[in-house]
Amino acid sequence: MAETNIAQAVEATNYVSSYDANIKFLLADKQVLARILKYAVREFQNTALEEIMASIGNDIEVGTKPVDAGLSNMGRITESNTEDNIPGEGKIFYDIRFTAYHRKTEMKFLINVEAQRSSDPDKLGYHLENRIIFYLARMISAQKQTEFYHSDYDSLKRVRSIWICLDGREDGDSIEEINLDRKAVFGTKTNPYNMDLMRGIIIRVRTGEDMNESQNVLISMLEKLLSQMEVSEKKRILASKYGMIMTTELEGRIQTMCNLSLAIEERGFEKGIEKGIEKGIEKGIEKERLEAVRRMIKAGAAKEQIILYGYTEEEYAEAEKGLLVNA
Repeated sequence: MAETNIAQAVEATNYVSSYDANIKFLLADKQVLARILKYAVREFQNTALEEIMASIGNDIEVGTKPVDAGLSNMGRITESNTEDNIPGEGKIFYDIRFTAYHRKTEMKFLINVEAQRSSDPDKLGYHLENRIIFYLARMISAQKQTEFYHSDYDSLKRVRSIWICLDGREDGDSIEEINLDRKAVFGTKTNPYNMDLMRGIIIRVRTGEDMNESQNVLISMLEKLLSQMEVSEKKRILASKYGMIMTTELEGRIQTMCNLSLAIEERGFEKGIEKGIEKGIEKGIEKERLEAVRRMIKAGAAKEQIILYGYTEEEYAEAEKGLLVNA
């Protein structure tokens, strides 16, 4: 009996959902997190990888139920609810969060890592930078009554929100920072206090084939880790070139991701889902534009004025027709 469209859609969603979840667990391995901190968080850039791994707490939380539990302290993952629920502010869910301690300065960092399929505002419906700022703000405000009490604002811990975007162009591998900046707009700056409390970091990796290797060691490693190359070759490169130890759970995650990637590719699921999502977004935007034109017509706006706002004559005609039909 042939599969129904709904059955195929459910299966496709399950495959892609499992694939995305597995990416999060790959990124949550301590060996991977240590390299992200060393090459993307400036406070850790002069620290040895072994020391960074030791500085990462055993509170690594991933916002998806794992297929299996971590086995070794090389990459132990805590299954936890990564929900941030502040009364009156709604809920957000983090992909990965954990704490890290900078031994020399005795600083505690609260870290959030997000795997982002797209950073295109047309696909997202918003600019990613604004979401990053929102996450940073929540990570700051959520510290009250946990990291500090009453008015002890100097006890706020530094927060870092790291976004790994998987849609970089062939020449689009890059790392960018978003942070607070202080400058004197009049007179001279008199307060030297360090404003480096919160920082967003965007890491753009490429997922295409036959690309030149990135000149950035972190991006190069991530591109190999998340690539669709054959499992044994991937493990060999990660071990020989990037010094990663193939633990039981890391090998398992790599194997699982490659299996899921192959299944998605063979069934053509991923492209189908992306096309469906894109069509849905397009229809939603089209519907909203027509509704906006209808509202302006009802308010007495002239056709010429509406077109000056960026709407087309076709949209005006369709909206006007809809109003006449429903009159």
